[in-house]
Amino acid sequence: MLFNSYEYIFAFVPVTVIVFLLLGTTSRSWALGWLIVASVFFYAWWRPFNLLIIGPSLVVNYILARTLLQLAADGSRSRTKALVLTVGIVFNLCLLGYFKYANFAVNVTNHVGGTDFVLENVILPLGISFITFQKIAFLIDVAGGRVKAFSLRDFLLFVMFFPQLIAGPIVHFGETMPQFHKASCRFEAHTYAAGLTLFFFGLFKKVVLADGIAAYVSPVYAFAAAGEPVTMLQAWLAAVGFTFQIYFDFSGYSDMACGIALLFGVRLPLNFDSPLRATNIIDFWLRWHVTLTRFLTAYVYNPITLALTRRRVASGKPILRGRQSSVGAFLFVLGGPTVITMLLSGVWHGAGYTFILWGLLHGLFLVINHAWRQYGPKLANPDGMKAQTVNFLSFVLCFLSVVAAMVLFRAVDVASAVNIFKGMVGLHGPGLPTMFADMLGLTGFAPMTLLEGAVRWQDFAKGVLFLAGLFLIATLMPNSLQILSKYEPVLQTPKQAPTVAWIGPAAYWRPTLPWMALIAVLVVVAVMRLAGKSEFLYWQF
Repeated sequence: MLFNSYEYIFAFVPVTVIVFLLLGTTSRSWALGWLIVASVFFYAWWRPFNLLIIGPSLVVNYILARTLLQLAADGSRSRTKALVLTVGIVFNLCLLGYFKYANFAVNVTNHVGGTDFVLENVILPLGISFITFQKIAFLIDVAGGRVKAFSLRDFLLFVMFFPQLIAGPIVHFGETMPQFHKASCRFEAHTYAAGLTLFFFGLFKKVVLADGIAAYVSPVYAFAAAGEPVTMLQAWLAAVGFTFQIYFDFSGYSDMACGIALLFGVRLPLNFDSPLRATNIIDFWLRWHVTLTRFLTAYVYNPITLALTRRRVASGKPILRGRQSSVGAFLFVLGGPTVITMLLSGVWHGAGYTFILWGLLHGLFLVINHAWRQYGPKLANPDGMKAQTVNFLSFVLCFLSVVAAMVLFRAVDVASAVNIFKGMVGLHGPGLPTMFADMLGLTGFAPMTLLEGAVRWQDFAKGVLFLAGLFLIATLMPNSLQILSKYEPVLQTPKQAPTVAWIGPAAYWRPTLPWMALIAVLVVVAVMRLAGKSEFLYWQF
């Protein structure tokens, strides 16, 4: 079930919390066992057949993890441990590959080889990408000795805990399990107040902000997919609009997941930290989907870089040494692994050429950013207006890069993405609504009327105003975790004080009457929007 559904908000969560608290008065073990039962029910709600897929996978991973745990203490059997770990990683990747990429592989084969292979559509199990990465991380942590002991209950609770089950954050065993073991299983007023506040912040982001701008974005992308030429204003509305849509959708989901987890005494790791404020693409990826960045860095980028560095040292070739590094060393040790890592990130996000290109483009952005840091001119302590100008230009460049890449992420195929890109650079005309074109005396330009093929000018004007509001919220206002930072709602809670850019300090959230009134308004508005058209962009990733 979706987080923004009546059955989740008014039935599943209240029942789960009430039973958890009742059982917690007598036994933490019973309370945690109930969480496993509730999580299994949550996962099976949409499609019970999913349990027949994830069930055998859980059994295999548990057996492999127990085997690794036994081998971890025996250094003389390191080869066996490496073999078991490899089997576990390959098993999980093959399972993910079949359900997520089998259809795409058949389509590529038919396209390249001119064949006519047919594969029945494979229904993607909920959250399989997140679950797979979490199980792989668990096996690696067990093999590395970072997990010293665990029971079947611990394993099931770690993998199946419903708030982060479908779309993350991607957590490590050592982050959450000690919290479960120490959970009081009691009602704590301030913790519940912070958790519910964070949940409703996330719900408002999702159903009001993300779903609200989607109404202006989706028609343009559908227009592009139909092969109609997209004009400049259409293209920018769609590109910028989707960037805000996916940010508020996914960060809203993360807020809801972290808020509900707090009701059970668990703090999930930070997953978003106002990424659209970033002034470079490296900083963007340190703020956007933080747990995915952490996973890819630890388990993909670092091992590749370490192996390549050792190979260059063994062959007597230079390695990275700051600004004195050779271009060859930079490309081989940093550039190559970065592109490979982001390519895998693109493939992980979805099966399609657009996701591959999205990953490669972000890999290129990161390499350029690292190259500038490595070899670019150093500014001599810029201050005052000069520093503000540099930061502003850096922010604009980073924002435009993210927006351009998001076109590939959203477009249904490469052709429609190219259509949007052509529109963004003006190849299909500016596309002013007829009313505005008449006012400016520009009615002689035929492309000016194309906007009305997808979005009426009234809707376009509303969309622009909506985008302006989202821009102010995403780039200038304190985020939900900053506002609640006094209560540390997540692990690695942002420490910077909540401020409004150019205005000054903003208030921390606290259970006062004005804040309660504000949250009540957000709740009412969000609940009223539950019946509208909505979907999680990440719910089947």
